[in-house]
Amino acid sequence: MKLSHFDFELPEELLAEYPSENRDESRLMVVDRKNGTIEHKQFKDLIDYFDEKDVMVLNNTKVFPARLFGNKEKTGARIEVFLLRELNPETRLWDVLVDPARKIRIGNKLYFGDDESLVAEVIDNTTSRGRTLRFLYDGSYEEFRTKLKELGETPLPKYIKREVEDSDSERYQTIYAKKEGAVAAPTAGLHFSKHLLKRLEIKGVNFAEVTLHVGLGTFSPVEVEDLSKHKMDSEQAEIEAEAVQIVNQAKEEKRRVCAVGTTVMRTLESAVSSQNTLNEFGGWTNKFIFPPHDFSIANCMITNFHTPKSTLLMMVSAFAGHDLMKEAYEEAVKEKYKFYSYGDAMLII
Repeated sequence: MKLSHFDFELPEELLAEYPSENRDESRLMVVDRKNGTIEHKQFKDLIDYFDEKDVMVLNNTKVFPARLFGNKEKTGARIEVFLLRELNPETRLWDVLVDPARKIRIGNKLYFGDDESLVAEVIDNTTSRGRTLRFLYDGSYEEFRTKLKELGETPLPKYIKREVEDSDSERYQTIYAKKEGAVAAPTAGLHFSKHLLKRLEIKGVNFAEVTLHVGLGTFSPVEVEDLSKHKMDSEQAEIEAEAVQIVNQAKEEKRRVCAVGTTVMRTLESAVSSQNTLNEFGGWTNKFIFPPHDFSIANCMITNFHTPKSTLLMMVSAFAGHDLMKEAYEEAVKEKYKFYSYGDAMLII
Protein backbone atom coordinates (compact mmCIF):
# COMPACT_ATOMS: atom_id res chain seq x y z
CA MET A 1 0.00 0.00 0.00
CA LYS A 2 1.02 3.58 -0.61
CA LEU A 3 1.16 6.64 1.64
CA SER A 4 -1.66 8.30 -0.29
CA HIS A 5 -4.03 5.46 0.71
CA PHE A 6 -3.98 6.85 4.25
CA ASP A 7 -4.87 10.45 3.48
CA PHE A 8 -8.23 11.94 4.43
CA GLU A 9 -9.75 15.34 5.18
CA LEU A 10 -9.62 16.03 8.91
CA PRO A 11 -11.33 19.26 10.04
CA GLU A 12 -9.08 21.13 12.46
CA GLU A 13 -11.85 21.52 15.04
CA LEU A 14 -11.86 17.73 15.56
CA LEU A 15 -8.34 17.79 17.03
CA ALA A 16 -8.96 17.57 20.79
CA GLU A 17 -7.46 20.41 22.82
CA TYR A 18 -8.75 18.97 26.11
CA PRO A 19 -9.63 15.47 27.34
CA SER A 20 -13.22 14.55 28.21
CA GLU A 21 -14.32 15.70 31.68
CA ASN A 22 -14.25 12.14 33.03
CA ARG A 23 -11.73 9.64 31.66
CA ASP A 24 -14.19 6.82 30.95
CA GLU A 25 -16.90 9.04 29.48
CA SER A 26 -15.14 9.80 26.23
CA ARG A 27 -16.87 8.41 23.18
CA LEU A 28 -16.14 4.89 21.97
CA MET A 29 -16.61 3.61 18.44
CA VAL A 30 -16.87 -0.19 18.34
CA VAL A 31 -15.73 -1.72 15.05
CA ASP A 32 -16.55 -5.38 14.47
CA ARG A 33 -14.18 -6.86 11.87
CA LYS A 34 -16.18 -10.03 11.37
CA ASN A 35 -19.55 -8.38 10.77
CA GLY A 36 -18.25 -5.10 9.36
CA THR A 37 -20.47 -3.16 11.80
CA ILE A 38 -19.84 0.15 13.57
CA GLU A 39 -21.48 1.07 16.90
CA HIS A 40 -21.36 4.28 18.95
CA LYS A 41 -20.87 3.92 22.72
CA GLN A 42 -19.19 5.51 25.74
CA PHE A 43 -15.79 4.24 26.81
CA LYS A 44 -17.16 2.74 30.04
CA ASP A 45 -19.39 0.47 27.88
CA LEU A 46 -16.15 -1.36 27.04
CA ILE A 47 -16.93 -3.79 29.86
CA ASP A 48 -19.81 -5.29 27.84
CA TYR A 49 -17.35 -6.68 25.26
CA PHE A 50 -15.15 -8.65 27.66
CA ASP A 51 -15.66 -11.86 29.60
CA GLU A 52 -13.94 -13.66 32.45
CA LYS A 53 -10.35 -14.68 31.64
CA ASP A 54 -10.08 -12.31 28.68
CA VAL A 55 -6.85 -10.29 28.85
CA MET A 56 -6.10 -6.61 28.44
CA VAL A 57 -2.46 -5.72 27.81
CA LEU A 58 -1.47 -2.29 29.17
CA ASN A 59 1.60 -0.14 28.55
CA ASN A 60 2.82 0.97 31.99
CA THR A 61 5.28 3.58 30.73
CA LYS A 62 5.24 6.93 32.52
CA VAL A 63 5.62 10.30 30.79
CA PHE A 64 8.25 12.58 32.25
CA PRO A 65 8.06 16.39 31.94
CA ALA A 66 10.30 16.54 28.89
CA ARG A 67 9.81 20.12 27.70
CA LEU A 68 12.17 22.73 29.19
CA PHE A 69 12.66 26.40 28.43
CA GLY A 70 16.11 27.94 28.80
CA ASN A 71 17.97 31.09 27.88
CA LYS A 72 20.99 31.24 25.63
CA GLU A 73 24.15 32.71 27.13
CA LYS A 74 24.96 36.32 26.19
CA THR A 75 21.84 36.94 24.04
CA GLY A 76 19.28 35.60 26.56
CA ALA A 77 17.19 34.22 23.67
CA ARG A 78 14.43 31.87 24.90
CA ILE A 79 15.06 28.32 23.65
CA GLU A 80 12.76 25.32 23.94
CA VAL A 81 14.58 22.09 24.76
CA PHE A 82 12.70 18.82 24.35
CA LEU A 83 14.39 15.93 26.15
CA LEU A 84 14.33 12.83 23.95
CA ARG A 85 16.67 10.30 25.48
CA GLU A 86 19.22 10.05 28.25
CA LEU A 87 22.45 8.80 26.70
CA ASN A 88 24.63 8.49 29.77
CA PRO A 89 23.52 9.05 33.39
CA GLU A 90 27.10 9.45 34.65
CA THR A 91 28.04 12.22 32.23
CA ARG A 92 24.45 13.61 32.05
CA LEU A 93 24.37 13.49 28.27
CA TRP A 94 20.97 13.81 26.56
CA ASP A 95 19.64 13.73 23.03
CA VAL A 96 17.30 16.70 22.65
CA LEU A 97 15.42 18.78 20.11
CA VAL A 98 15.88 22.55 20.22
CA ASP A 99 13.67 25.33 18.87
CA PRO A 100 14.63 27.65 17.26
CA ALA A 101 17.48 25.40 16.15
CA ARG A 102 19.31 27.88 13.92
CA LYS A 103 20.50 29.79 17.00
CA ILE A 104 22.02 26.80 18.78
CA ARG A 105 25.55 25.73 17.87
CA ILE A 106 28.20 23.48 19.37
CA GLY A 107 29.78 25.21 22.37
CA ASN A 108 26.72 27.31 23.24
CA LYS A 109 25.46 27.23 26.82
CA LEU A 110 21.84 27.32 27.95
CA TYR A 111 20.67 28.40 31.41
CA PHE A 112 17.51 27.04 33.06
CA GLY A 113 15.44 28.25 36.01
CA ASP A 114 15.16 31.67 37.62
CA ASP A 115 18.36 31.04 39.54
CA GLU A 116 20.12 29.57 36.47
CA SER A 117 21.31 26.68 38.67
CA LEU A 118 21.02 24.22 35.79
CA VAL A 119 23.25 24.76 32.77
CA ALA A 120 23.61 22.72 29.58
CA GLU A 121 26.39 22.84 27.01
CA VAL A 122 25.80 21.87 23.37
CA ILE A 123 28.38 19.26 22.42
CA ASP A 124 27.04 17.89 19.12
CA ASN A 125 24.59 18.46 16.26
CA THR A 126 22.64 15.28 15.48
CA THR A 127 19.96 16.46 13.01
CA SER A 128 18.66 19.83 11.82
CA ARG A 129 16.86 20.29 15.15
CA GLY A 130 18.63 17.61 17.17
CA ARG A 131 21.47 18.33 19.59
CA THR A 132 23.41 16.46 22.26
CA LEU A 133 23.56 18.39 25.53
CA ARG A 134 25.74 17.85 28.57
CA PHE A 135 23.97 19.09 31.69
CA LEU A 136 26.13 20.77 34.31
CA TYR A 137 24.72 20.57 37.84
CA ASP A 138 26.44 20.52 41.23
CA GLY A 139 24.12 18.07 42.98
CA SER A 140 23.84 14.27 42.92
CA TYR A 141 22.22 12.39 40.04
CA GLU A 142 18.96 12.07 42.03
CA GLU A 143 18.98 15.83 42.71
CA PHE A 144 19.68 16.48 39.03
CA ARG A 145 16.67 14.35 37.96
CA THR A 146 14.50 16.14 40.53
CA LYS A 147 15.65 19.46 39.11
CA LEU A 148 14.72 18.38 35.57
CA LYS A 149 11.22 17.46 36.79
CA GLU A 150 10.84 20.78 38.61
CA LEU A 151 11.82 22.78 35.54
CA GLY A 152 10.11 20.61 32.90
CA GLU A 153 6.51 20.78 31.79
CA THR A 154 4.12 18.13 30.49
CA PRO A 155 5.08 17.47 26.84
CA LEU A 156 1.68 17.98 25.23
CA PRO A 157 1.72 17.40 21.45
CA LYS A 158 2.47 20.47 19.32
CA TYR A 159 -1.00 20.51 17.74
CA ILE A 160 -2.42 21.59 21.14
CA LYS A 161 -1.94 25.33 20.85
CA ARG A 162 -3.00 26.32 24.39
CA GLU A 163 -0.67 26.69 27.35
CA VAL A 164 -0.02 23.63 29.50
CA GLU A 165 -2.31 23.63 32.55
CA ASP A 166 -1.80 22.05 35.98
CA SER A 167 -4.41 19.36 35.23
CA ASP A 168 -2.37 18.14 32.23
CA SER A 169 0.30 16.59 34.47
CA GLU A 170 -2.35 14.15 35.70
CA ARG A 171 -4.54 13.78 32.60
CA TYR A 172 -1.67 13.23 30.14
CA GLN A 173 -0.70 10.15 32.13
CA THR A 174 -2.44 6.78 32.42
CA ILE A 175 -3.64 5.87 35.92
CA TYR A 176 -1.43 2.76 35.79
CA ALA A 177 1.78 4.54 34.71
CA LYS A 178 4.80 3.16 36.60
CA LYS A 179 8.06 3.13 34.66
CA GLU A 180 9.27 6.59 33.71
CA GLY A 181 10.76 7.02 30.25
CA ALA A 182 8.15 8.20 27.71
CA VAL A 183 8.05 11.63 26.10
CA ALA A 184 4.49 11.07 24.86
CA ALA A 185 1.59 9.26 26.50
CA PRO A 186 0.27 5.88 25.30
CA THR A 187 -3.01 7.65 24.68
CA ALA A 188 -5.43 4.72 24.32
CA GLY A 189 -4.86 4.08 28.02
CA LEU A 190 -5.85 7.62 29.06
CA HIS A 191 -9.54 6.60 28.95
CA PHE A 192 -9.30 4.09 31.80
CA SER A 193 -10.54 5.28 35.19
CA LYS A 194 -9.84 3.49 38.48
CA HIS A 195 -13.55 2.67 38.68
CA LEU A 196 -13.63 1.06 35.22
CA LEU A 197 -10.47 -0.98 35.91
CA LYS A 198 -12.01 -2.23 39.16
CA ARG A 199 -15.25 -3.20 37.37
CA LEU A 200 -13.27 -5.13 34.73
CA GLU A 201 -11.28 -6.85 37.47
CA ILE A 202 -14.49 -7.87 39.31
CA LYS A 203 -15.82 -9.28 36.03
CA GLY A 204 -12.75 -11.53 35.89
CA VAL A 205 -10.79 -9.78 33.14
CA ASN A 206 -7.03 -10.29 33.57
CA PHE A 207 -4.39 -7.62 32.99
CA ALA A 208 -0.84 -7.97 31.67
CA GLU A 209 1.62 -5.10 31.63
CA VAL A 210 4.35 -4.38 29.11
CA THR A 211 6.55 -1.31 28.76
CA LEU A 212 7.26 0.73 25.66
CA HIS A 213 8.77 4.16 26.25
CA VAL A 214 7.03 6.22 23.60
CA GLY A 215 9.39 8.49 21.68
CA LEU A 216 8.59 11.37 19.34
CA GLY A 217 9.46 9.08 16.43
CA THR A 218 6.00 7.54 16.76
CA PHE A 219 4.65 10.81 15.38
CA SER A 220 7.30 11.42 12.72
CA PRO A 221 5.73 12.04 9.32
CA VAL A 222 6.08 9.41 6.62
CA GLU A 223 7.82 11.10 3.70
CA VAL A 224 7.97 8.26 1.18
CA GLU A 225 5.09 7.03 -0.96
CA ASP A 226 6.45 3.47 -0.83
CA LEU A 227 5.80 2.46 2.80
CA SER A 228 8.39 -0.33 2.71
CA LYS A 229 11.07 2.40 2.56
CA HIS A 230 9.94 4.19 5.75
CA LYS A 231 12.16 3.68 8.81
CA MET A 232 10.67 3.93 12.31
CA ASP A 233 12.71 5.36 15.18
CA SER A 234 13.68 2.79 17.79
CA GLU A 235 11.85 2.76 21.12
CA GLN A 236 12.81 0.92 24.29
CA ALA A 237 10.51 -1.95 25.24
CA GLU A 238 10.24 -4.66 27.87
CA ILE A 239 8.02 -7.73 28.33
CA GLU A 240 8.52 -9.67 31.56
CA ALA A 241 7.79 -13.34 32.28
CA GLU A 242 4.52 -12.68 34.14
CA ALA A 243 2.98 -10.90 31.14
CA VAL A 244 4.17 -13.67 28.80
CA GLN A 245 2.48 -16.30 30.95
CA ILE A 246 -0.84 -14.40 31.19
CA VAL A 247 -1.01 -13.66 27.45
CA ASN A 248 0.03 -17.12 26.25
CA GLN A 249 -2.47 -18.83 28.54
CA ALA A 250 -5.28 -16.64 27.19
CA LYS A 251 -4.16 -17.41 23.63
CA GLU A 252 -4.14 -21.12 24.36
CA GLU A 253 -7.66 -20.91 25.80
CA LYS A 254 -8.79 -18.83 22.77
CA ARG A 255 -9.74 -15.87 24.96
CA ARG A 256 -9.81 -12.27 23.87
CA VAL A 257 -6.34 -10.69 24.06
CA CYS A 258 -6.74 -6.93 23.75
CA ALA A 259 -3.82 -4.61 23.01
CA VAL A 260 -4.56 -1.28 24.70
CA GLY A 261 -3.00 1.03 22.14
CA THR A 262 -0.67 0.93 19.17
CA THR A 263 2.35 0.99 21.51
CA VAL A 264 1.24 -2.29 23.09
CA MET A 265 0.55 -3.81 19.67
CA ARG A 266 4.03 -2.87 18.44
CA THR A 267 5.60 -4.30 21.58
CA LEU A 268 3.73 -7.61 21.31
CA GLU A 269 4.48 -7.99 17.60
CA SER A 270 8.18 -7.38 18.33
CA ALA A 271 8.38 -10.47 20.54
CA VAL A 272 6.66 -13.30 18.65
CA SER A 273 8.13 -16.81 18.85
CA SER A 274 8.32 -19.24 15.92
CA GLN A 275 5.21 -20.93 17.41
CA ASN A 276 3.31 -17.60 17.30
CA THR A 277 3.37 -17.23 21.07
CA LEU A 278 4.72 -14.31 23.09
CA ASN A 279 8.35 -14.22 24.21
CA GLU A 280 10.02 -12.22 26.96
CA PHE A 281 11.68 -9.12 25.52
CA GLY A 282 14.09 -6.43 26.59
CA GLY A 283 15.66 -4.00 24.17
CA TRP A 284 14.71 -1.69 21.34
CA THR A 285 12.10 -2.06 18.63
CA ASN A 286 11.69 -0.16 15.37
CA LYS A 287 8.93 -2.41 14.05
CA PHE A 288 6.73 -0.66 11.48
CA ILE A 289 3.34 -2.31 10.98
CA PHE A 290 1.36 -1.48 7.86
CA PRO A 291 -0.99 -3.48 5.57
CA PRO A 292 -0.77 -6.33 4.89
CA HIS A 293 0.37 -7.76 8.24
CA ASP A 294 -0.50 -11.00 10.01
CA PHE A 295 -0.96 -10.29 13.72
CA SER A 296 0.22 -13.08 16.00
CA ILE A 297 -0.75 -12.15 19.56
CA ALA A 298 -3.66 -9.73 20.05
CA ASN A 299 -7.08 -10.37 18.48
CA CYS A 300 -8.62 -7.11 19.68
CA MET A 301 -7.35 -3.57 20.21
CA ILE A 302 -8.26 -0.22 21.73
CA THR A 303 -6.90 2.86 20.03
CA ASN A 304 -7.51 6.58 19.60
CA PHE A 305 -8.37 8.28 16.31
CA HIS A 306 -5.20 9.11 14.41
CA THR A 307 -4.17 11.81 11.98
CA PRO A 308 -3.92 11.39 8.18
CA LYS A 309 -0.85 9.57 6.79
CA SER A 310 0.36 8.59 10.29
CA THR A 311 2.09 5.29 11.06
CA LEU A 312 -0.55 4.78 13.77
CA LEU A 313 -3.38 4.89 11.22
CA MET A 314 -1.43 2.43 9.07
CA MET A 315 -1.17 -0.01 11.96
CA VAL A 316 -4.90 0.07 12.82
CA SER A 317 -5.72 -0.29 9.11
CA ALA A 318 -3.53 -3.39 9.00
CA PHE A 319 -5.44 -4.78 11.99
CA ALA A 320 -9.01 -3.90 11.02
CA GLY A 321 -8.71 -3.97 7.23
CA HIS A 322 -8.12 -0.88 5.13
CA ASP A 323 -11.64 -0.56 3.69
CA LEU A 324 -13.38 -1.01 7.04
CA MET A 325 -11.06 1.49 8.71
CA LYS A 326 -11.66 3.99 5.90
CA GLU A 327 -15.40 3.64 6.48
CA ALA A 328 -14.95 3.99 10.27
CA TYR A 329 -12.92 7.18 9.88
CA GLU A 330 -15.46 8.69 7.49
CA GLU A 331 -18.09 7.92 10.12
CA ALA A 332 -15.90 9.45 12.86
CA VAL A 333 -15.54 12.72 10.94
CA LYS A 334 -19.28 12.82 10.16
CA GLU A 335 -20.19 12.12 13.82
CA LYS A 336 -17.58 14.64 15.04
CA TYR A 337 -15.48 12.27 17.13
CA LYS A 338 -12.45 13.95 18.66
CA PHE A 339 -9.05 12.94 17.23
CA TYR A 340 -5.52 12.42 18.49
CA SER A 341 -4.00 12.36 21.97
CA TYR A 342 -6.86 13.80 24.03
CA GLY A 343 -9.50 12.49 21.63
CA ASP A 344 -12.06 9.69 21.66
CA ALA A 345 -11.44 5.96 21.43
CA MET A 346 -12.10 3.00 19.16
CA LEU A 347 -12.47 -0.66 20.09
CA ILE A 348 -11.70 -3.06 17.24
CA ILE A 349 -12.97 -6.59 17.86
